[in-house]
Amino acid sequence: MGDNAELPPVEQNHRPLQNQDLSAVTDAVREALGQYGWYLLTATALFYLLIQYIIKKNQSEGRTRSPAPATHQDALLVAKRQEALEAARMRMQEELDAKAAVFKEKQKQQEEEKRRQKIEQYDSMTQGKSSKGHASQNTEGDSSTTVVKRKTDNKPLRGADYNPLSGGGACAWRPGRRGPSAGG
Repeated sequence: MGDNAELPPVEQNHRPLQNQDLSAVTDAVREALGQYGWYLLTATALFYLLIQYIIKKNQSEGRTRSPAPATHQDALLVAKRQEALEAARMRMQEELDAKAAVFKEKQKQQEEEKRRQKIEQYDSMTQGKSSKGHASQNTEGDSSTTVVKRKTDNKPLRGADYNPLSGGGACAWRPGRRGPSAGG
C-alpha cells in the first residue's frame, strides 16, 4: 500500500488554462467583423426578409386552401347572384339589339334617299337639265315646268388678236444678266 501513496494524483496531468480572459478570441472576432461585418449584416437582413416573405406566403395560402365550409345559404346566394348577372346581361343585349335595329333602319332610309336622288339626277340629265340647278329646282316646285336657257351673249376670255405662239405680251421671258451679281 505504500506504493500508492507515492504516485502523483491524476489531476496533475491536467494543465491549468492559459489566457483565461479570452482576449485572443475577442481579438479574432473583432478582426473578422472588421473585414466581413457589412457582408454579415447584409446577409442577416436578407435572411430575415426571406423568412418574413415565406411566413406571409404560407399564411395567405392557408387562407385560400381552407375556406370555411360552404353552407346551403351560401349556395342560394351564389345562385341568386348568377341569375341577377344573367338578367343584367340579357337586358344589355336587348338594348344593344334595339339600337342595332334603329341604326339599320336609318341606314336603309339613307340608302333609299341616295338611290332616289341618283334616279332623279339621271332623269334630269336625260331631259337635258343640269345637275347643279336640279337641287334648287326640286325644293321650289315641279322641275318639268322650268326651262333652262343657254347664254348666247358670251364675252370671249381674251381678245381676238391674242396668239400664244407669237411670243408677244407682257409675260415675255428674258435671260438674266451675265457676270457677278451686283451686291454690297
